[in-house]
Amino acid sequence: EVHLSAGLPSFALVGLPDTEIRESKERVRSALLNSGFEFPTQRITVNLAPADLPKGSAAFDLAVALGIAAASGQLPKAELENWVFAGELSLSGALTGVRSPFALAVAARKEARQGKRPLKLMMPKTQAALAATVPDIAVFGANSLFEAAAHLVGHGKPLEQQTAVHIQNTHTPQLFDMAEVIGHQTAKHALLAAAAGQHHIRLVGPPGSGKSMLAQRVGGLLPALPFEDSLDISAIRSLKGESDQFSQARPFRNPHPSSSMAALIGGGCYFYLKMRLHI
Repeated sequence: EVHLSAGLPSFALVGLPDTEIRESKERVRSALLNSGFEFPTQRITVNLAPADLPKGSAAFDLAVALGIAAASGQLPKAELENWVFAGELSLSGALTGVRSPFALAVAARKEARQGKRPLKLMMPKTQAALAATVPDIAVFGANSLFEAAAHLVGHGKPLEQQTAVHIQNTHTPQLFDMAEVIGHQTAKHALLAAAAGQHHIRLVGPPGSGKSMLAQRVGGLLPALPFEDSLDISAIRSLKGESDQFSQARPFRNPHPSSSMAALIGGGCYFYLKMRLHI
């Protein structure tokens, strides 16, 4: 949200922004001026909602810049409807890459489906092809703030929608084969029953008896993940920086038995707030 009001010229970002976002004020100002826009000499307030959720990403730059241009009458506000904008701006107005483009596209797709309205995603051109692998969302890639604004108002050559590539299982982690296990017939039978019936199972035994070895091979017994679950897990991998590739393989985690609750599921001063927002 962007609001312009009378008063001494100022630029305020509210909504628990971190240092990365607060520094975007200078990037946005320079990018607007170098892209042919006027920077308003008014009191500018940019609100990042929801206000109680900490935010940290330079990907807000493009949305903030276009919001200021629209609030100051340099762009028609109606043209910004049903768009998701993401991209870091350089001082010249060029768009640079964002973190986790795959996860960003998955989130935009969920927002569109929940709101039952079509959403279009505009992001740096270098990453648009990767985001376009997520189905049911139109992705457009721009090289600069000027290109993005020109596309919105219909000036110049319009940006081409990125072709939606059919998603394939491009990231397949190594799976261990249960057929490699010699002996342990009772344990293998129990694991097969648990995998077939989707039951929990507890393996108990002395160190070195093969519990971890058997547990590692359960993933190879399970069917591929449903498509929606695969998108969520691939988005998590993207956010962690592991991979920006789609995978339908079920993840296997092997935490140490002495791991605390915080080590297993996280913690910190904002942990319970985040859990409440996501449940």
